Amino acid sequence: MTMESNSQSLASWPVLKCYDQEYIRKIAMPIGGIGTGTVSLGGRGNLQDFEVFSHPAKGFTPNNTFFALYTKQENKEPVTRVLEGVIDPLDYEGGYGCQVRNHGLPRFRNCSFSAAYPFGQVKLSDEDMPVDVRIGVFNPLIPGDADASGIPVAIMKFELTNNTDEHVSASIAGCMENFIGINELNGKRNTFKQEKDGLKGIYLCADDMDPLAEQFGTMSLTTTAQDVTYSNAWKGWNIKHSWGEKLVNFWNDFSLDGRLEAHNDINAHAPVASLTAGVELAPHATKVVTFLITWHFSNRKSWDILIKPKVERPDTACCGGGVCTCESVQHVGNYYCTQYKDAWDVAVKTIARLEELEKKTMQFVHSFIESDLPMIVKEAALNNITTLRSQTCFRTEDGRLYGWEGCGDTHGSCQGSCSHVWNYELVTSFLFGDLARGMREVEFQYAVNDQGLLNHRINLPLDRAQTFGVTAADGQLGTMMRLYRDWKLSGDQVMLERLWPNARKALEFCWIQGGWDADQDGVMEGQQHVTYDIEFYGPNPLVSGWYLGALRAIEELATQMGEIQFSKKCRHLFEQGSKWVDEHLFNGEYYEQDVRPFDPEKIAPGLTTGEGAVNCENPEVQLGKGCLADQLVGQLMSHVCGLGYLLDKSHVEQTLESIMKYNDKSNMYGHFNHMRSFVMNEEPGLIACTYPLGGQPEYSFPYFSEVWNGLEYVVANHLFYEGKIEEGIKIIKNIRTRYDGRKRNPFNEPECGHHYVRSMASWGAVLALTGFQYSAIDQSITFKNKDTNVFWSNGYAWGTCTLTSDDKWMEVELKVLSGSLTIRKISLIDFGTVEWKDAVTVGAGEQIFKRIRNDIYA
Repeated sequence: MTMESNSQSLASWPVLKCYDQEYIRKIAMPIGGIGTGTVSLGGRGNLQDFEVFSHPAKGFTPNNTFFALYTKQENKEPVTRVLEGVIDPLDYEGGYGCQVRNHGLPRFRNCSFSAAYPFGQVKLSDEDMPVDVRIGVFNPLIPGDADASGIPVAIMKFELTNNTDEHVSASIAGCMENFIGINELNGKRNTFKQEKDGLKGIYLCADDMDPLAEQFGTMSLTTTAQDVTYSNAWKGWNIKHSWGEKLVNFWNDFSLDGRLEAHNDINAHAPVASLTAGVELAPHATKVVTFLITWHFSNRKSWDILIKPKVERPDTACCGGGVCTCESVQHVGNYYCTQYKDAWDVAVKTIARLEELEKKTMQFVHSFIESDLPMIVKEAALNNITTLRSQTCFRTEDGRLYGWEGCGDTHGSCQGSCSHVWNYELVTSFLFGDLARGMREVEFQYAVNDQGLLNHRINLPLDRAQTFGVTAADGQLGTMMRLYRDWKLSGDQVMLERLWPNARKALEFCWIQGGWDADQDGVMEGQQHVTYDIEFYGPNPLVSGWYLGALRAIEELATQMGEIQFSKKCRHLFEQGSKWVDEHLFNGEYYEQDVRPFDPEKIAPGLTTGEGAVNCENPEVQLGKGCLADQLVGQLMSHVCGLGYLLDKSHVEQTLESIMKYNDKSNMYGHFNHMRSFVMNEEPGLIACTYPLGGQPEYSFPYFSEVWNGLEYVVANHLFYEGKIEEGIKIIKNIRTRYDGRKRNPFNEPECGHHYVRSMASWGAVLALTGFQYSAIDQSITFKNKDTNVFWSNGYAWGTCTLTSDDKWMEVELKVLSGSLTIRKISLIDFGTVEWKDAVTVGAGEQIFKRIRNDIYA
């Protein structure tokens, strides 16, 4: 078998959505593994946003980094083009002309983009070219296998189709400037290498860099093609200032015959590595050429204390008015660098598994997009997985996953795996359970102090995990629900036994003197820091829901641990608190806040962030009588966890109706917003908070007038759980219409920074619409009772389930496509259950058939 046999046609790649040439300008699809950084595929087929140095780098595209195509027909002049679509006219202007990299090179006239993440495809054609091109780029994404999904590689396939009746000789040139160290003079060196199995390429390094510098590392550009030429550096005129002569020399050399003269320049400041792959195309034939871009940068630094953003605007504050940045201080490293020696090793090991990795990724994506979910739901769920693979998230050398809230252009935004923002995301637990369990271990093993305070932000390394010293009410409570969820999905009793003492302590922290529920009546009354970057004073629906959910979760865990009396106490507080909230906070249409005065001298240590109210008698920046979009987020997460209703079901349904009535806007033309604008003009959106019944505080909490995608997903998901399908679809459709490729990037939903964690709530729609529940504790799986084909994943195994019914029976065909699933009970909501005596373990490629009788006829 030759290397080129790995290059399969792109026709089998999944496609979920297509973007024509008018809708590609903003597209930038990140390609890279979990915790590795990314390179983005632009809508034109260009490469941009090289974010590989362990920090964000939006807008950074190296000079002279592109792919080009040479074609030659007999008795005709050769034609050479950059493998990109034409530049949009909106990018023409600039202080020195067009600012797009390599803007003067000829491009293809016609271009379109299609995707089913992580597969992106760009189609290029031009009447002057005898060859049509399809560029396919992906990175392995296999649920349950974080290592296979965490490879620092961009796999690029170029499918060339001869659209003539004549033979065509073609060659693809990949060019990549050695930007290691960026502008530092550090002995940058490019070296041609090859392996016995046929892998060939150029290895990029910088010999004279500080080995502890963040940008110290290696890259490689490789191909599986057999007919290869290369140049380690473009030839120049050896003058002090370049006038583009090196690009001229490369273009002329490549355009002559599609091959390159080997050249090396040890004095080059930023040598450009170039690698060609030649192919011969019979009339109307198609061939695929594969390239890999790999990287290896091990010196990730920790986040540390907050500092002011590096901007000159005096009105930009840290946390709120601008993007938070944190001083990089101590080494924490990158997990992927413990798996590979350098960038060349990445390429060698990836090529050896490429066929398998591509097949498994395709199996996942095909299974998902072929399920009976609305297309817009599938798009939102898949595209927001990019956040897990962006510079928002990273894995330290021990393999643990951490995350910022989002990414600024050049720095992480808001450090510490922020508890209340990460409460909202639903991707990690259901696709990569090992990573989710690792986060719970960090939170409860390292971040909970002796008093039970769970640090809202976790400083690194882990011996500093408790140095932030402040908790968030919604964050601490929601993290208890996450622990219950991840224990239930995994069945990891050893983890629970290890973390239980601190989990119990974290709940008991609510009851300390000066705390949230010091009188232990089941009602959150104290100073409560929340995700809106302020403190609420007095009972409110947001934190009350999280508290009731935490009480239910800890009740279940206490029972599992044999602490029956503590479990009963949690149940008592839950029932008492639930009743009180329904009686005192529900105003007939939705839940509101009971704002109360406070005494700062009586607030327990660790509850104050410095973002609270100043007026103790009449606290400012409160919710008050507002209709909050995510006031039921705790109830939503209770549904996700299978913990049932926390509040009166009829009140919950009425509240959702009120949120849609008062917060859902068809456009923004008449909407006043004093903060950040994520939705504009004719675009629809769901406002964070409105005051339809009057009584708006003189100083409302800061973000009340904004639209956050993450909150919109929360409401949509909850609507699905309550059976309001059309309303939920409308919300998600409104979000994705805004991220259409023309106005915004479909693969980047921001809030406080790019690739914001809260938007990973979008996976919740998959759970809600399918009714999926899995418990490794009682070895049961649950779905909705409708004729359908669904995709399911519990973080360790995944597959499909096909349900077919008649009046009395439902036939269930449960397939496991990856991992293994232990099961002895299948339930269909409001239909029936089938249970057998002994559990069975269903492995990858296996399936189980069961018939369930409707309870009505049982």
